[in-house]
Amino acid sequence: MTEDRFQVATEVLDHVVELRPVGEIDIATVAAFRSALWAAPARPMVRVDLSGVRLLSAAGVRTLAAAHLRVRARGGELVLVDPPPMVARVLRVTGLHRVVPVRESGPARELLACAAA
Repeated sequence: MTEDRFQVATEVLDHVVELRPVGEIDIATVAAFRSALWAAPARPMVRVDLSGVRLLSAAGVRTLAAAHLRVRARGGELVLVDPPPMVARVLRVTGLHRVVPVRESGPARELLACAAA
């Protein structure tokens, strides 16, 4: 069953919706991923925390590209956060990282932000 290998948690805040998919985003699970993205309420920023994603297929890349267009049409921004090395490589190879911002969170980023201030 796809539920055993994939799930998406959604957190809705005032200005941000954060989705945290966990597992593999492939042809068997992309419909659930798309549904979670489309169900997210409109906010200025939609963050997708990819840290729990083990695999991102072409279907997943297409879904992220479509979500980017959908969020932008609503006046928001889609941001991808903390992709593991394998997923980051897929984002680079497909060129999606040039279209959708990819950021790192965590202590290292916070220290850089404090140092720059």
